[in-house]
Amino acid sequence: MVEEKEGYAVLRINRPDKRNAMSKAARAQMLAALKTLEGRYGAVVITGTDTSFCAGMDLKEASADREAGVEPDPATSWNAVNEALRAHPSIFIAAVNGVALGGGVTLINICDLAIASDRASMGMPEMGFATYPGLAGPSTQYSLPRKHAAWMMFTTERVDGETAVRWGLVNKVVPHEKLLLEAEAVAAKIGQFNQVALSVSKRAMDEVPVKIDWAAAFEYGVEKNREIGRNTTAANEGLARFSKGERLVGQG
Repeated sequence: MVEEKEGYAVLRINRPDKRNAMSKAARAQMLAALKTLEGRYGAVVITGTDTSFCAGMDLKEASADREAGVEPDPATSWNAVNEALRAHPSIFIAAVNGVALGGGVTLINICDLAIASDRASMGMPEMGFATYPGLAGPSTQYSLPRKHAAWMMFTTERVDGETAVRWGLVNKVVPHEKLLLEAEAVAAKIGQFNQVALSVSKRAMDEVPVKIDWAAAFEYGVEKNREIGRNTTAANEGLARFSKGERLVGQG
């Protein structure tokens, strides 16, 4: 859902009963919202609803589709959503209101700026079901020093807002009740600037000192999971357990 303000907009993920996991419908809606917002606002705040920011892909839906033989649509994939965010001319500010897992961490990394609530926690649980974090892995490796990225990936432990600030995963942490006020204040300030200058400068962030090809990075992550799948069935077994509601290794 989109709330349009003076000079900026707020894009809210609204699936609180699913920890704001991105279903096919939610991904299609976000892509449509991004298209609607293009060229209209210099800044956009992305946040979640209730106690979660985003739990990434809706794995239960994906598992059900896989069992039913339904092929994923590349046009509305999680890859497509994140690539659209990076290619979008607006400056995106993640207002991390709660738990961000897997693809939720990807979303933080893809956003240009990030502000976390003091109730937020961020983690990559994928190793618990024998999976490389296909998008969260590459984007975190781009964004954080190696040891910090490795800690999140290999231990599956979540980091809190204060740790996320120290590591550089987010820009700042604020009291929960002030999160949106802070994020919207930053968006309003950025929204005053020339949109062409913002867009060109955003592209420069991915070109200096090294040009980052996000699509290639995500494809690399997907290929790592193909490699795992060629050598073990553990990932499929782990996802099947997750789909049945069983707890996984490293899942808090």
